[in-house]
Amino acid sequence: MLDAGLKLTSALRRIGPVHALTYIGAPGSEGDVCAFQLAHDGVPFVVEAVSCRSMIVAPGDVFLATPGYRESTRWVAGEIPAGGLVPGRRYWVLAPSGVVGDLVSDSPLDNSHLAEVAFLGVVTGAGGDLLNIGQFALIAAKAAPDRGAPVFVILGTSAEVGKTTAGTTILRALRQAGRHSIVVLKATGTSSLGELAAYRDFSATEAFDCVDFGLPTTYPSGRPGIAKTFDRALDWCLSREADAVLIECGGDILGANVPAFLARLKRRRPKPTVVLAAADALGAIGATRILAERGLAVRLVTGPCTDTPVLRRRTQELCGAPAVNMTRGDAEGILG
Repeated sequence: MLDAGLKLTSALRRIGPVHALTYIGAPGSEGDVCAFQLAHDGVPFVVEAVSCRSMIVAPGDVFLATPGYRESTRWVAGEIPAGGLVPGRRYWVLAPSGVVGDLVSDSPLDNSHLAEVAFLGVVTGAGGDLLNIGQFALIAAKAAPDRGAPVFVILGTSAEVGKTTAGTTILRALRQAGRHSIVVLKATGTSSLGELAAYRDFSATEAFDCVDFGLPTTYPSGRPGIAKTFDRALDWCLSREADAVLIECGGDILGANVPAFLARLKRRRPKPTVVLAAADALGAIGATRILAERGLAVRLVTGPCTDTPVLRRRTQELCGAPAVNMTRGDAEGILG
């Protein structure tokens, strides 16, 4: 029997209170609720708790997380081995939200969550059934209508180019324009309760990511069946009573199954308002052209490619779209 005070990572936030749980020595698959342990002589590391706070996993701690994939171009990359995680073997914490698997590649950047832990087994509920986050996914009623809210999509040329900064600034602009009920979807990439909380801090009515629709991440690229997950997310978000739906696609425009998501979105909204965050002017023009080939016109460009007047002017001239720096959170006029 697992301790009722067990530490839960944020990828498991939808499973509810932990009561009468135990684990069995079975392979761990994507989304399974699994028990892991840091060795008694291990080094403490930091993950994201279901409360959204930074939580320390101390030596000897048993905690709950889930197997998953990650293909970050700037952070950590990892995968679930064929056949799943094997009880008794050691794996790596690939993301702060509690995604665990084989480590494929590291990064020179600080990864305070990166630690090797032992896989104990798959968690079962009071009835003895294996628990998986997919069992707790949101599913829109079949009769739920598309409310027709306008859609704003934020895309990026890589991680850490200011997509969430752009998102919260656009959220402010929407609210200043009188659109008070705004639904946010972090559609692709790695789940992060902290990013959703940032949108809620800026008065998003509701905020969702892939965990809400049954997956800890939307990796690996090209995975079969991902369209169903994206359709489920769009069904839910577009059926909410909202003045606008703001969508952030994590990762870059070619990874994290972003192309697959955009294809599903275009079936519902052929001409969404697209905002591009780019690191430099060359990245911005390349992304603009790729998106144009997919039938998507960039309405606004932001990110480090707008950090100086010279760079902003070059970006605007190359892309043929307004370039706005949002690092100071200036929302005035960006939707004009």
